[in-house]
Amino acid sequence: MSLKSIVRELKEMRDGIGSMSRRGGVSDGRAGHGRGGSRHSWPSLWPEPQPQRPGQEPQQQGQWANLPPELLIDVIQRVEASEVAWPARRHVVACAAVCRSWREVTKDVVKTLEECSRITFPISLKQPGPRDCPVQCFVRRDRATSTYLLYLGLSPSLHGENDKLLLAARKIRRAARTSFVISLISDDFSHSSSTYVGKLKPNFLGTKFTIFDSQPPCDAAVLPNNKPSKRHSKQVSPRLPLGNYNVATVSYELTVLRNRGPRRMQCTMHSIPAVCIQEGGKAPTPTGMVHSLDEQVSTLSTSSKGKEPNIEFLSTSLSADLSGPISTSEAPLLLKNKAPRWHEQLQCWCLNFRGRVTVASVKNFQLVASVDPSLGVPAAEQEKVILQFGKIGKDIFTMDYRYPLSAFQAFAICLTSFDTKPACE
Repeated sequence: MSLKSIVRELKEMRDGIGSMSRRGGVSDGRAGHGRGGSRHSWPSLWPEPQPQRPGQEPQQQGQWANLPPELLIDVIQRVEASEVAWPARRHVVACAAVCRSWREVTKDVVKTLEECSRITFPISLKQPGPRDCPVQCFVRRDRATSTYLLYLGLSPSLHGENDKLLLAARKIRRAARTSFVISLISDDFSHSSSTYVGKLKPNFLGTKFTIFDSQPPCDAAVLPNNKPSKRHSKQVSPRLPLGNYNVATVSYELTVLRNRGPRRMQCTMHSIPAVCIQEGGKAPTPTGMVHSLDEQVSTLSTSSKGKEPNIEFLSTSLSADLSGPISTSEAPLLLKNKAPRWHEQLQCWCLNFRGRVTVASVKNFQLVASVDPSLGVPAAEQEKVILQFGKIGKDIFTMDYRYPLSAFQAFAICLTSFDTKPACE
């Protein structure tokens, strides 16, 4: 049997397995992209089986669960190696949705984004990008709905059918300030939704932005913040992610004289230690999503009952000594925008985007690492562009990111360019 025949038969068997699971009291859920599915939706990361009730019969997993382990590993390795790009990459997701044994093997076969440079599951959006080559994406802005869609690829395709949506954000305007809510899908931006990824909150002047993650950073010591929240936990299902973890801060330099020129920005990545960009360094890499509020705040003690905690954290590498000054090796990673040069003939500020940006805009920028000399990071490594963002057409922008940033962090940083900055321009 050919590899394509196996994949096609797996997709046909998936619906039958879902019917058997419902018979055992478990919903089949959204496992992957069918032919009639929207390209704007992510499949579930790892379909979580519900716990069995006392006296309940074991769940039926179908005949595919009885494959010999050697054959199962070989099949999934062949599928993973052959389907390297979307939309064909959805076949790897289909393998993880067959049954529990297939899911565990798929989790072992599919490597992290840093290792394989391939985005497969939603957890890849929280993992650091590859070191050697950037992940190339583009952002489409919808002015009517204040929505921003992040797609995987060099540029929009002709008909948009093969464009893989990674993340979506919507600008929410309130009386005092605005905020950006980031989701896995483009039609649900509720904080109580299971597709909620995080949010971006600016200050009143638009000079400082705080990036909040829906789940705690990898290997983090979580600390409760006793600030009262406007949302009550009893109004939301306890199985939904509600955490707000401060993972990064983006600051724009205040312009007092309001002179026209390029923006100056600095990013403090609280969840990424500066030592990760050293040779042999390792950035925190999550391997699984947090699916419920119980998993996030079960170890927290809050002083306000009935309130959802706003949660801060300290990375294990940053929490060695909270009473004294933070040493260089424990400091968070700092990113700064690369200074452009003035072009006399064009009469504008210029940066080398290597053909990825074609329209001049104040929103265009490149970020490089700003590290302490004592870390011994080579000059070439410090000049390497970690994130670049720029305009290529009306409401179309490119976004390229690499290690140690994740797609979620890079997208949130780029969203700061779209907000109004009365004190910076």
